[in-house]
Amino acid sequence: MLIIQIPSKPKSNRHLVITAPPLMIETNSMNLFPKSFIATGKFLFVGLLCGTASIVSQGNEPQKASAKPSLVAADSSLQLVVGDCKFSEGPAADKDGNVYFTDQPNDRIVRVGVDGVVSDFLKPAGRSNGMFFAPDGKLIACADENNEMWEIDANGKHRVLFDSFADKKLNGPNDVWVHPTLPVMYFTDPYYQRPWWKHKTKPQDTQAIYRVDRDGKNIERLSFEFVQPNGIVGDTSRNLLYVADIGEKKTYVFKIGSDGSLSDRKLFCEEGSDGMTIDELGNVYLTGKPGVSVFAPDGTKLETIAIPEKWTANVCFGGADRKTLFVTASDSLYTVKMNVAGMR
Repeated sequence: MLIIQIPSKPKSNRHLVITAPPLMIETNSMNLFPKSFIATGKFLFVGLLCGTASIVSQGNEPQKASAKPSLVAADSSLQLVVGDCKFSEGPAADKDGNVYFTDQPNDRIVRVGVDGVVSDFLKPAGRSNGMFFAPDGKLIACADENNEMWEIDANGKHRVLFDSFADKKLNGPNDVWVHPTLPVMYFTDPYYQRPWWKHKTKPQDTQAIYRVDRDGKNIERLSFEFVQPNGIVGDTSRNLLYVADIGEKKTYVFKIGSDGSLSDRKLFCEEGSDGMTIDELGNVYLTGKPGVSVFAPDGTKLETIAIPEKWTANVCFGGADRKTLFVTASDSLYTVKMNVAGMR
């Protein structure tokens, strides 16, 4: 397993000897932070372990790390794109590679264009959380201000697809994935108490995943037990759906039937996740405290991309070639160039 590590502070008795190109944090032309940001401790340096590396500790012989190619581009740099959020979440790319993400406490959806221009797309935004673009170009958003699922058009106009199950409000739709060829989508409905809610208990009797028609009709709670389901993403090339149970610290994989039904639940890995994405090779990207953890289709952990924030919430591929990883983490949005494109 490769670890792309960004230390938060120097360690006087330990350093990393790298024979691969360094991966540096750089701010973009927006100058959201002064140049002193790089020198004040939030960032020191990061070594890309795509060559031979030795960790040298005081009093110990150098220890060789296994040499494997990284999914991160060798000449890449970790870019801070936005740093003025309260909590960033829900990145999703449209067909052109423009990325939209949410700043839920500030109740806005932000757009990052392929030209690099950052702008507010929608405010207020229903306290949107996880999002995903449907094949028709509409943005599907888990708008948990009123426990709703929204469909948003290119002009920012929205309509509520649904907000309840069995005549009770949903707990708070958290993340959603829309199938690109079947008229169906899946979403997770955990319970996280929000400061803008008047109720203090979960409306539904369980935290579950749901299947629903793309038009918002025929919502169905799926009979799979979860502690607290969160991130969700599909692999249509293999007809698979991945669901992270952050409460159980596990991620599961299901087979998707031709009718959109799920079956053959299996444990994918012993790690939960807040958000998820997948690349063209079928590698699955999970998020959390360490940053972005990448797993091969067989569940083997490949590498971890460390992000210099307390929590990494979500991730997606974007850009014109889909080879840029967009990472929402705490109050920020970062990008990093990859050797692999996201699954379309």
